[in-house]
Amino acid sequence: MAMSEKFDSLEEHLEKFVENIRQLGIIVSDFQPSSQAGLNQKLNFMVTGLQDIDKCRQQLHDISVPLEVFEYIDQGRNPQLYTKECLERALAKNEQVKGKIDTMKKFKSLLIQELTKVFPEDMAKYKAIRGEDPPP
Repeated sequence: MAMSEKFDSLEEHLEKFVENIRQLGIIVSDFQPSSQAGLNQKLNFMVTGLQDIDKCRQQLHDISVPLEVFEYIDQGRNPQLYTKECLERALAKNEQVKGKIDTMKKFKSLLIQELTKVFPEDMAKYKAIRGEDPPP
């Protein structure tokens, strides 16, 4: 079974479970002795639903979900926003690091220029070792 099919199966079982809970809530909120059979049936459906979800869990045991995703869900936010915000943070950090790298390259270039002025023989040897210029 492909990974997407496993997720689809889990999603289907979760949707059925949530619907059963919703229906159970309706039965319980307006409970009448005549609705006992329906209540028992819904409770049995819940047990079966939990067993189905547990079977899906066994198929997806190697999946890890960051705790922040659950925090998003607990806050009533869309968990897909977590992925979007992670990508936005990664892009921002990437730009920040790129800026630091560019600054360090400029600094290195200026440092080599200044050192070459002060220590021309030593810098010629350094450049030769680095393979930047042929030795004089």
